[in-house]
Amino acid sequence: MHAVKRTYIDVMQSAAGIPPFSAVSNSGAKSDAYGWGRWVSSLFAIYDTDRMIELDLPWWNVEATRTIEEFLAGRPNARIFEYGSGASTVWLAKRSGAVTTVEHDRDWLNRFKKQTEAFDNVELRFRPIDGGPGPYVNAIAEEDGGYDLIVVDGRHRNACLMEARARLNAGGIIVFDDSGRKRYRDAIETCGLSENRFYGRSFCVPYPDYTSLLTDAG
Repeated sequence: MHAVKRTYIDVMQSAAGIPPFSAVSNSGAKSDAYGWGRWVSSLFAIYDTDRMIELDLPWWNVEATRTIEEFLAGRPNARIFEYGSGASTVWLAKRSGAVTTVEHDRDWLNRFKKQTEAFDNVELRFRPIDGGPGPYVNAIAEEDGGYDLIVVDGRHRNACLMEARARLNAGGIIVFDDSGRKRYRDAIETCGLSENRFYGRSFCVPYPDYTSLLTDAG
């Protein structure tokens, strides 16, 4: 399965530079953010964060992304914490007051120093997990105060969700990506939050996928 996935990624990334696929790949940035044109363009940007940033898209379910953007539009000064850095870091920075993102992979995180250097509202944190998940999972507790939006899209997601729950501001949202995976379901269903589970067209992949938005039911 890994070999098939790697082959697919290589084919799509290579096709992005070959006519007529390149025309399709490059045209998406001018189309509706949630329309079919932008989605098709995102397929050629899989694991290519530069292209995803050009398209101004995170790697989430399409309708969940639309809902998140609407949420942030009403909170231009939103404070955000993100487990797992990526194109979503830049997408969030454009729509919020402050983004703190934590990553376990130093090489991966270093790629974003250039991509985020134009944003003075982004803080990149490297927290390795080689000696255990504690520093990574607990990175959200390094500063006082809560967050309006918390993204759980990296490693040790079940443990991160528990920490995120304690740091979520009233009326805030936890974005839990890939929430259809069996290993995450128990943590989501028992965390005490209300789940709005989106399933369907998702950026970067040709198949339907899940992203859940968790809110305080009380």
